[in-house]
Amino acid sequence: MLCFIGSCAHGASPLRAVPMLWVNLIMDTFASLALATEPPTSDLLNRKPYGRTKPLISRTMLKNIIGHAIYQMIVMLIILFYGDKLFNLDKASYEEKDNPTKHGTILFNTFVWMQIFNEINSRKCHGERNVFKGIFDNYIFVGVILGTTCAQIILIEFGGYAFSTKGLSWDQWLICVAIGAFELIWGQIVATVPKSVIPTGMRLGSQPFTQEEATQARMLWMRSLKRVQHQIRVANAFKRAGHERHRRLSLLAEASSNSFKSNPSDASPAHWWTKKSSESDIKLKGMKPATQPLLEEEDDTNV
Repeated sequence: MLCFIGSCAHGASPLRAVPMLWVNLIMDTFASLALATEPPTSDLLNRKPYGRTKPLISRTMLKNIIGHAIYQMIVMLIILFYGDKLFNLDKASYEEKDNPTKHGTILFNTFVWMQIFNEINSRKCHGERNVFKGIFDNYIFVGVILGTTCAQIILIEFGGYAFSTKGLSWDQWLICVAIGAFELIWGQIVATVPKSVIPTGMRLGSQPFTQEEATQARMLWMRSLKRVQHQIRVANAFKRAGHERHRRLSLLAEASSNSFKSNPSDASPAHWWTKKSSESDIKLKGMKPATQPLLEEEDDTNV
């Protein structure tokens, strides 16, 4: 919208191609990386779950989008048309054919700082007041904010013709940063506005279930429930089999211990069922039990 209005009013876009790419990188890639890595908090347990028929873009989202868009558009239009008086510029041209100007640099710098501070507002988008709560728990978010800040300073002061920027004075820097920092206060004002000011019909993405979809969802739910019940029955069967085996081994061990106590002359440490199984294994192999004496083979030299 800003580029369209500036092109219509002055015949050229206020932001050139390279600054626009940097703005898109901040607002899309870096902001997504910073906000998507926020760790879960205990406050999520107090939030009600979202139904399948809820809209993709709720009234709270629309309230935040419209509220911050109003502030940013007002600020950018004021700088666009009255930037020469606000920043003590020699001329109000933000576009020259060969060299970048301070007017265009201030437009670009102010817009970027508003996005940086609005990223902090975006951490709490459900009406929470303290947007700084737990900010240092996410090192990626802090790193993205610091990296974006350092990169912006370098681009403004040393970008030159490649980035269509020109170095600013310290008072111009303070005004740009102050306008961007006011996003934090404006975020509190937007959070105060109730979401009821947004009409219900403006919600996007809501679509009620049809009768066929409801029947299909109910069938899938019943099928999943039966599958879970079957898995529970199988797990209980394995559990009972393990307990039964453990009980039988305990009884066999107890019987062996009682048998050994009643016949102390038997000095063999092996249990009676162990000896019985070993003898049966020897018979299956065609050998004589160890309890019977083996005949010594005749030596071939005596034949």
